Amino acid sequence: MAVATHLTRTRRTPRLALLCTGAGLALVPWVLVLAKTLPQSAEVSNWATAWIGLDVLLAAGLTGTGALLRRGDHRVVPVAAATAALLAVDAWFDVTTSAGTPGQGAAILLALGAELPLAVVCAGVAARGRPAVAGG
Repeated sequence: MAVATHLTRTRRTPRLALLCTGAGLALVPWVLVLAKTLPQSAEVSNWATAWIGLDVLLAAGLTGTGALLRRGDHRVVPVAAATAALLAVDAWFDVTTSAGTPGQGAAILLALGAELPLAVVCAGVAARGRPAVAGG
């Protein structure tokens, strides 16, 4: 059974790799279109909901990563990877949406002092492939 599963994964890998690579390359022209056509500013509905939702996801990801690490649970890997990505996205959007405002300095300090360092820690946990610490 394990051999059959491995063979199935091996056969699917090139197709999945091609799909992911193609999707990534297809985004390049779209990014260029966006760069030419998006307005510099916009009024956004549900602004607070978007930011609160992102912070709730960050809280869940960081708490989940910590809890899974404490238990030595292998499921920490995808949780930590997703949390690292969310932290990087949060830093990016905090800094870019605060440009030219009085809050820009705080956004940069938060990105450099908390969000990006935590993203690096979470990425390191994910890259190890298994939890390094088990127990309390």
